[in-house]
Amino acid sequence: MDKLKKYLIEKSVNKVLSETCLQEAKSRFSLSHAEIEMCCLNASLLPSRYQRNQKAINTEEQLKLFSSRVAVVGCGGLGGHIIEELARLGVGQILAIDPDVFEEHNLNRQLFSSPQVLGQSKAEIAATRVAEINPAVTVHSMTTSFCRESGSELLKGADVVADAVDSIPVRLELASSCRDQGLPLVHGAIAGWYGHVCTVFPEEMSLEKIYRNRENGGGIEQELGNPAFTPAVIASFQVAEICKVLLGKKGLLRNRMLVIDLLDMEVEEILL
Repeated sequence: MDKLKKYLIEKSVNKVLSETCLQEAKSRFSLSHAEIEMCCLNASLLPSRYQRNQKAINTEEQLKLFSSRVAVVGCGGLGGHIIEELARLGVGQILAIDPDVFEEHNLNRQLFSSPQVLGQSKAEIAATRVAEINPAVTVHSMTTSFCRESGSELLKGADVVADAVDSIPVRLELASSCRDQGLPLVHGAIAGWYGHVCTVFPEEMSLEKIYRNRENGGGIEQELGNPAFTPAVIASFQVAEICKVLLGKKGLLRNRMLVIDLLDMEVEEILL
């Protein structure tokens, strides 16, 4: 690795390495893109793809993101946008968990859906997409349903979990499983023009408070539907929260929930 580090330093310009240089290093040293990127960041060098992160996320923090693992439960409307943004942000490992396949009614909003992938696994297509946009990021696709019994295995090694499911009972099981494993959970839900976001640490019972009168019901999105823009907005709030959790930033949505109304363009904070 010393030879690789020396090579990368020599090829860098102002401590930035171009995508072309990274590809050349990959071929020259017979290593994966992930291994090259890890060596680059460990040497305090920045892959050029992250240059626009730099004012908000420094190189040390970029390394922390690349060394992190995020579990995304649900790879549909919210989950697709979350996975895409995490990959572009530079989170090194993503657990993509979803038993479903793409159907025609997904085409209006789910980022990874297209007529060409109808009938194919959402989790596996997520892995294919991430390999195209950031080959240094590893996606572990799991085509299985989440339940509390399987939670310890499915969430193994995760640093934070993103809730992108559309079932209230499953959300509550996910919150319970995260609590059991000491994992922070970033919750998001959408319906029509509306959505909400909160971050739950293991000692908190925020989801139980939010859904205390709907424990056995389906999500309200079944009544209000979901246009294309709502999941993109709420997923972005979730990714911002995930990033802050991973980097130890302040201002998390703990014990409070943001309710976003995109019809009247209003945001309300509710204490939990």
